[in-house]
Amino acid sequence: MSIGLFFGSFLLAFSGAMMPGPLLSATIGMSPHRGPWVGPLFIGGHGILEILLICLLLLGLGPLLTSPVAFIVISLTGAAVMLYMAYGMFRSLPAIDLSTQSGRTVGGSLMSTGAILSLSNPYWIIWWGTIGLGFLMRAREFGSFGILLFFAGHILGDLVWYAFVSWTLWRGRGLLNRNRYRALVAVCGTAIGGFGLYFLISGLRPLTEAFI
Repeated sequence: MSIGLFFGSFLLAFSGAMMPGPLLSATIGMSPHRGPWVGPLFIGGHGILEILLICLLLLGLGPLLTSPVAFIVISLTGAAVMLYMAYGMFRSLPAIDLSTQSGRTVGGSLMSTGAILSLSNPYWIIWWGTIGLGFLMRAREFGSFGILLFFAGHILGDLVWYAFVSWTLWRGRGLLNRNRYRALVAVCGTAIGGFGLYFLISGLRPLTEAFI
C-alpha cells in the first residue's frame, strides 16, 4: 500500500508539472543557454521550499497559509516578482547571444529562482493546503516512512519532467539561432508576465469586492 502511495504521488506530481506555469516558462527560456541543470536546480529550490511547507502543514498551519489574507499577500507579491522578471527578460533581449552564454550555470542562483517562483505562486500553496494536505494525512498513517515516500514520489515526478525539458532544450540548442532564441525568451517572458498580471488581478479582486 505504501508503494502505491509513492507511485500515486509521483503520477500526480508529474501530471501537475507538465501544466504551464511560471516555473516551467522560466525553465524553457533559460535552459538553452544555462544548460541541462536549469530544471533540476529549479526543482532543488522548489523541493526545499516544499519540505518547509510540509513541516508547517504538519504543525497545523494549513488554514493560516490558505487564508484570504495570505492569498492576497502572496498574489500581489508574486505578481510583482513575475512582472519584474518578465521586464528583465525583455530588457535582456538586445544583448542575448546564445553562443557566448552556453554552459553558464550558477547553482545557488538557479535554486533561489526556483524557490522564489514557487513561493510567488499562491495556487501552489493552495494546492498544498488542500489536495496536498489530504495526501499528506493519508501518508501520515504510515508514519514518518509514509511521509518520506509521499514526498519522494512527489519531488521525483517534478524532477523527471523538468530534467527532461532542460536536457531536451539544451541538446536542441543547435536549432536555435540568435533570433529564434530571442523569440523563445520573448514568448517565455510574455508568459511569465501574463501569470504576473493574472496573480495581480486575483489578488486585487477580493480587495475591490470588499469595497463594493
